[in-house]
Amino acid sequence: MSEKTILKLQLPTDPLWVKNVVESNIEELLTDHAFCEQKAASNAITLIVQNPNLSDLVQEMAALVQEEMDHFKRVHDIILERGFVLGRERKDDYVNELRKFIVAGGSRSEQLVDRLLFSAMIEARSCERFKVLSENINDEQLSAFYHELMISEATHYATFIRLAKKYASGVDVDKRWKQYLEYEAEVVKNYGKSETIHG
Repeated sequence: MSEKTILKLQLPTDPLWVKNVVESNIEELLTDHAFCEQKAASNAITLIVQNPNLSDLVQEMAALVQEEMDHFKRVHDIILERGFVLGRERKDDYVNELRKFIVAGGSRSEQLVDRLLFSAMIEARSCERFKVLSENINDEQLSAFYHELMISEATHYATFIRLAKKYASGVDVDKRWKQYLEYEAEVVKNYGKSETIHG
């Protein structure tokens, strides 16, 4: 899979992130990953709460919540298998910086589209990170696990983009997505230095 053609991310993660940072602290990576899955489920729940009248969106987000929490449990299972304990939630500075780009004000449609594109952006970068992990980590179990989740994240990314286009009343989704990609490329320059999924 080429991130340039599918995800269109402008700045790839250096594979040395895995060798030089992640492999020295797998426990930290797994704790952060578990909470990323939990936050993804929470985000989908928020979209349901804010848009109960959009039945298609509610159905898709309900399925997403189940999948993300299944991923959370699977990460937690790996944590327990390795004799670790789930640590405290980590602050995700990358996601918090992305959140600043969500449109303030505007129509209900603009706000929804931006929330969906924000969600798509996180899934796209998570997918890219999982690909880098699966191809570079010296751990057969985690390599296979992250390859599987890479495919799942790509599907989630596509779902959010599709929903954004479906509910985009008067919003140029392609133009706004290009703006997100440009903004994310600047944000992610500061990351790739810690043993967290977006760090």
